[in-house]
Amino acid sequence: MFWEFFKSTGLGVFQILLLSGIGFYLVKKDILGEGCLVTVSRLSMEVTLPALIFCQLIKEFSFSLYPNWWIFPLLSMGITVLGLAVGAIFSGFISGSEHKLQFLSLVGFQNSGFLPLALIAALVPKEQLSAMLIYLFLFLLGFNLVIFSLGVNLLARSKEAKFELISLFSPPVVATLLGMALVFFGLNTAVPGFIYTPLKMLGDCTLPLAMLVVGGNLAQIRLSRISKKAMVLMSLAKLVILPALGLLLVWKFRFPQLLGLLIIIQLAMPPATTSSVIVRQYKKEDLLVSQGIFFGHILSTLTIPLFLSIYFTLSVIK
Repeated sequence: MFWEFFKSTGLGVFQILLLSGIGFYLVKKDILGEGCLVTVSRLSMEVTLPALIFCQLIKEFSFSLYPNWWIFPLLSMGITVLGLAVGAIFSGFISGSEHKLQFLSLVGFQNSGFLPLALIAALVPKEQLSAMLIYLFLFLLGFNLVIFSLGVNLLARSKEAKFELISLFSPPVVATLLGMALVFFGLNTAVPGFIYTPLKMLGDCTLPLAMLVVGGNLAQIRLSRISKKAMVLMSLAKLVILPALGLLLVWKFRFPQLLGLLIIIQLAMPPATTSSVIVRQYKKEDLLVSQGIFFGHILSTLTIPLFLSIYFTLSVIK
C-alpha cells in the first residue's frame, strides 16, 4: 500500500520537477535571461496567481460552505510559529547572528504557494480539487501577511529596513480579500462573463509559469562556499522534523483528510524562494539563503513523496 502511494506521489513530484527542469535549462542556456525571468516571476506573482485566486473564490467560495474559513489563515500562522520554534532549537548549533537569522527564516518559511499548488493539481481528485484550492488560497492569506512582515524583519534587520504596512497587501492578498468581499456582499454572481473568462484564462497560466520561475531561480543560485553543517541541520529540521511533527499532529487530532493533507504538504515544503527576493531587495549578504533554497528543493523531491505516502497510508488505515 505504501509503495503504491509512493509511486503515485513520486509521479506527481516528477511532473513538477520536469516543469522546473525546463525553467532551469532555459536559464542555464540563457534562452530565458535574468531580466526575462524577473518579468515572468512578477507576471506569475502579481497577475496570473491573483487572477486564479480571484476566479476560484468568486466561483467556488461561500461563507455558508466554508463557515470555518478563518481557520486557514490562523493555521498558516501556526505552522510558521512551529517552523520558527524548530528552527530556533537547531539554530543553537549555528554560529553568527546573521547566519542564525537566515537559518531561522529557511526553516520557518516554506514555499507555500507555487509548489503546493502544483502538488494539489497533480494529486487531489477532480471532485475535491476546488475545495482544496480554496483551502490553499485562504492559507496563503495568512502566510503572505506573515512573511512580508516578520520575514522581512528577520532577513533585512537594519535601520534602513523599515516596515511598511502597504507591503502586507501583496497582489495575492488583495485578490483574496476582494474575492471574499464580493462573495460577502453577494456581488460575485454579478461579475460579467467578459471579465471572468479572460481572468480565468490568465489564472490557468499560473502553474506552468510558476514552475518555470522556480527552476529558473534555482539555476541562478551561485553556490560558492557551502556551509555543510548548516545545510545538514536545515534539511533535517525543515524536511524531516517538521513533516514528521505534522504527521503526529494530524494523526493525534484526527483532522479531516483534505485539511490534514494541506498541513502535511505545507510542512514538507522546502524553504521559501521569497526569502532570496527579500535578501536581494534589502541588499543583505546572502550567507545561507540561496544554499538553503537550492539544497532544500533538491532534497525535497525525495522527502515530499516519502511523507505524503506515509500520510496517505495512515489515512487508509484510519
